[in-house]
Order: sequence, then structure tokens, then C-alpha cells
Amino acid sequence: MAGFGLPPASDFPATARWYLDEVQPHESALRGWLRRKFGAPSDVDDIVQESYLRLLRAREGGKITCVRAYLFGIAHHVAVELFRRRRVLREITGADLHEPRLVDEGADVVERVSAQEELVLATEALKALPERCRTIVILRSFHGYSYREIAAQLGVAEETVRVQMARGIKKCAQFLRERGMNERRSL
Repeated sequence: MAGFGLPPASDFPATARWYLDEVQPHESALRGWLRRKFGAPSDVDDIVQESYLRLLRAREGGKITCVRAYLFGIAHHVAVELFRRRRVLREITGADLHEPRLVDEGADVVERVSAQEELVLATEALKALPERCRTIVILRSFHGYSYREIAAQLGVAEETVRVQMARGIKKCAQFLRERGMNERRSL
């Protein structure tokens, strides 16, 4: 258990006793407060579980004098993180994939049509990616976020961001190749 940020197995009985005596009595009040404040029952379950995990990790660092206040504070923070992450994902997946427009009005008609077709294909390639992969590619390629910033924003490991980015670029390049667009003009 220690590998997951929980107390060592030798301390488990004391931790279990502390949890049963100090934490669990606040669960129904916490769930009621979260439902009133944040809504959906499935979200409440996720928030409560994450809050318990963070509370156990915090306890490793020292004594918690007011468990109820600390637990509610953690739960509020977890809920805000969850809804902020969802809002960012909604904004990214919706706002960044608008229908493309002509960019260079001074170019001749053939160049504008060709650029428009390439932009449409690139947009389709992005839309074809799995949601998390698409989000990562958009945050990195269009918004200039670092891998570390993306990892923090999405709550995943930095290595996951690197792997997803590589997969996304590879899949987009393959998508564009299959449709006759050469690689040097891709994303």
C-alpha cells in the first residue's frame, strides 16, 4: 500500500482506526454539502474518494487538528479542480475546432482553395483523434503549452502527455497521407 501514497502496512490498523473514528463520521455531511454545492452523485463519489486519499496523504505529514475542516477544504479544492478541468476540456474541444476560414485574401484563387482544403483536412485529422489525445495536441500545437503545463491541467503524468502527443502527430500525419496531402504541409 505504501506505493500508492498510503501509510505502510505496519501502520494500517492505526490508520484504519483513525479513519473510522475521525473521518467516516463526517461522510454523510460531506456528501450532502457536495451535492448541494456541486451536483451530480457520480461527481460526489469521485470527489469524496479523492478527498479521502489526499487526507490520508496529508496525515502522513503530521497530525491534523480539525479533521472535518481539513476534509471539507480538500473536498472543495478537489471539486474545483474537477470542474475546472472539465471546463477547459469543453472549451478546447469545442472552440478550437471551428470550421476553417480563408487566411490569405491576397493569394490567388488556386492557392486559397488549396490552403482551405489543407486546413479542412487538418481539422478533420484532429477531430478523428481520441478526445484526450486531441486535447493534448491542441494545447501543445496551437496554444503553446509545455508538456508540464498540459500534465498539470489534465491531471496526468508528463510522460503520458509526451506519448499522447507523439501518437496524435503520428495519427494526424497518417490521416493526411491517406488523403493525398504530403507530410511537409501537415500540422
